[in-house]
Amino acid sequence: MITISIITVSDRSYQGKREDLSGPAIRTWAEDKGYVIRNEMIVPDELKSIEKALVDCSDEGTDLIITTGGTGFAVRDVTPEATLAVIEKNAPGFVEVMRMKSLQVTPHAMLSRAVSGIRKKSLIINMPGSPKAVRENLGFIESGIPHAIALLQAQVTDCGSSE
Repeated sequence: MITISIITVSDRSYQGKREDLSGPAIRTWAEDKGYVIRNEMIVPDELKSIEKALVDCSDEGTDLIITTGGTGFAVRDVTPEATLAVIEKNAPGFVEVMRMKSLQVTPHAMLSRAVSGIRKKSLIINMPGSPKAVRENLGFIESGIPHAIALLQAQVTDCGSSE
């Protein structure tokens, strides 16, 4: 059973000035996959707030932490920096696939600064802030998530085996 935490990074949603639509899009996807929602939170676009949310979710033992928002070029977009500050290992394949596939949808995909990595036994993946982009990107990478989580939980010992 995979547990998931969803962290929406948005000043306006945090302040109640804009409804969060991306977090619920992740929730719907996760529920469709049979994943167990451990946490859902909205934090402001502040480095320390994002770092604390990531660390808290990881320390609780969440398998998969997905952030949404704060991955672009805007001055307050600092989700990748917060993620890089807390991960222990880089896992770039997820965001490489997201950017590559997203470029087939929009040239703005090249502006994504999203990162993915591992902290303890948690896989952290940054998503864009748009609900449409979240749904598309989750579709691009969803096949790799269960195996990645199984590896982090030491449930797979022989990768590449045909058995």
